[in-house]
Amino acid sequence: MAAFTFDADVIHWRGPAPYYFAAIPSETAQQVAELGKSVSYGWGVIPVTATIDGVTFRTSLIPRHGGYLLPLKDKVRAQLGAAPLVQVRVAMTLG
Repeated sequence: MAAFTFDADVIHWRGPAPYYFAAIPSETAQQVAELGKSVSYGWGVIPVTATIDGVTFRTSLIPRHGGYLLPLKDKVRAQLGAAPLVQVRVAMTLG
C-alpha cells in the first residue's frame, strides 16, 4: 500500500454545492497517478484513507487539471474544529 505525507492548500469550491478540498501537491500527484492505476475504480477516481490532525477518514481522490483533490467533508472539518482551513498536513494511503 502506497503511503504519502504532505502539506496541502485547502480550496473552497462554491458551487453548485459548496465543498472543501485539499489540493494534492504536484510532486505527490504524479506519484499517485502512477500508483493509483492499480486501485482506481474508474474515471481516475482513487480510494484513499487520509488522516489530518488525528482525524482519519475514507474518501476518494478526484482528478482535476492533471492533479488530484482530496474532499474534506463537513463531518471531517467539524471534527478538526478548524474554522477556515488554509493548509493542512495530510497522511494518506491509497486503496
